[in-house]
This record gives sequence, structure tokens and C-alpha cells, in this order.
Amino acid sequence: MSLAELPTDDLAVLLVACGRGERSALKRIFDVEAGRLIALAERILRRRDLAEEVVQEAFLRIWTSARQFDGSRGSARGWIYAIVRNRALNVLRDGRREDTVEEDRLEALREDEQMEHILSAWQALDRNSRLHECLAALDDRKRRGILLAYVGGYTHGEIAGRLKLPLGTTKSWIRRGLSALRECMA
Repeated sequence: MSLAELPTDDLAVLLVACGRGERSALKRIFDVEAGRLIALAERILRRRDLAEEVVQEAFLRIWTSARQFDGSRGSARGWIYAIVRNRALNVLRDGRREDTVEEDRLEALREDEQMEHILSAWQALDRNSRLHECLAALDDRKRRGILLAYVGGYTHGEIAGRLKLPLGTTKSWIRRGLSALRECMA
């Protein structure tokens, strides 16, 4: 059976073919999955241009690492999506969302305005309220993380990018901050 005759959902066979150096297999994977992979990266990065760049880099990684794929450890689709997701999170974490394009500067200004809005929501709380007191007792980064998540509606990945912290650290700080808030409010 030639690669052109393979069902489009047989990504494992296509990855094995990539490992053997068959470029048509990589093209077939791209044709089948690129649209969804760009959408995944764009949900994480919130920018189409960076999402496309991430997917391009991911396909280079798929091509060079296809021999490492082991179908007994998981699905081919999961392996491919993990490469894109991890690459997008690395870009977010590394702060590569900053470009010198004017539109990007406007986006940064909007983000600063959003942060001011989020912090002003905390400041607008009654200074004598228990919530204001408990939030004030938190470390600044934990407080910012909680406010970004619960007032701004940002995901943990977006917060990690904004605070320039690893995703795991961000999640831990938010979890610990919420635990401290619950304890303080009790």
C-alpha cells in the first residue's frame, strides 16, 4: 500500500515513514493535521503569526524526531499534538510574543491597560473587607496570578507568559495563593 492510499487517520504509519526519510509522509501529516495544529497553537499564543511559526518548527521537529515515536507509549496524534503544545508553551514562556511590529506594541499597551484594570478591581474592594485584607497579605506575584486568573480570566499558560515564569511555578503559586486565601477567609 502506498502512502497516498493510507487512511488519513493512520498517523503512526506516516510517522514511521517519516523516520525512514519519506518526505511524502510528512506532507501527508501536514495536509491532514496542520489546520488543527495551528488552531491549537493559536489558542495558547493568541497570535496567528506565532502559531504558524510554532507549527512550522514543530513539523521540523516531527521530521527529525520521527524515529523516536513509539506507538506502544501513546497515539501518534497525541505525540504530534504534544510537540506543538510544548513548543507553543515554550514560546509563551520565553516571551517571544514581543515583536517590533507596531501592532504588537499596541497589544502590549492593551495588556498593560488590562493589568491596570485588574489591579484596580482589587483596589476598588472595600479596604475593610476580609477579601481585601487577605489578598493584601499575599506575596505580590501570587496576588497578581490570582487576580489575572479570576478577575482577568487568563489561563495558567497566559499568566505564566505575562509573569515570565515557568507554567508549573505559576500553577503552584496560584494554588498556594488560593489555599492561603481560603485559610485567611475562614
